Amino acid sequence: MTSDVTDTGKFGTGPLSRVSALIYTLLVVELLVLLTVVPGLVALVLLDRSAGNVPLMAACLLPVGPALSAALYALRHRRRDLTELRPAPAFWRGYRLNFGAAMKIWVPWLVILALVGTNLGNFSAAGVPGWWGALLVVLAAGSTLWVANALVITSLFAFRAVDVAKLAAWALGRFPAATLANACLLVVAGGVTLVATEAAVALLASVLTATVLWNSRAMIAEVEQRFTRQ
Repeated sequence: MTSDVTDTGKFGTGPLSRVSALIYTLLVVELLVLLTVVPGLVALVLLDRSAGNVPLMAACLLPVGPALSAALYALRHRRRDLTELRPAPAFWRGYRLNFGAAMKIWVPWLVILALVGTNLGNFSAAGVPGWWGALLVVLAAGSTLWVANALVITSLFAFRAVDVAKLAAWALGRFPAATLANACLLVVAGGVTLVATEAAVALLASVLTATVLWNSRAMIAEVEQRFTRQ
């Protein structure tokens, strides 16, 4: 039988404890994300999937930005030691600290998404060429990859919104592996939404957020090294 006590005799720092700590943190963060977004999520699930409701769908997603920002903050600052876990206080601290900054990034993205969705929903009636629809899809995907970078940056660093926007766009080309990984994650999330509902994606929020954070570790390290005071 193996023990989770290290050679130094300290409990809670072995491999089993680290895995348990990660699972516990993900579960707590997931519950807190759901708690902060549940009103909008319920309304979103009940809305009819029509082009006219796209702006309302975007409005339902307003609470998601600060919640994801708080989740990123809590996961970034999580403790590996099972005896020192405090994911809930870290989440609420991140929520308070980053609410305004996250909304400055999140709201413009939702506006773009609402405009794209409305145009695509009325695409046949508009009589525009097919390439315009493809361009709109590329715009939606590109802006989503951008907002993922922007949320990571604004959740972990204290930059002005305009600087966050520039850094997030710069990171798309500077870290192509991370951009590709996030694009794959976007495809998975979109597939889950199509097959199931938005609620299914919400139930995976902490896992998806942790994956984005993992994909962004090179970007985080370079931003910290190049653009913050040591």
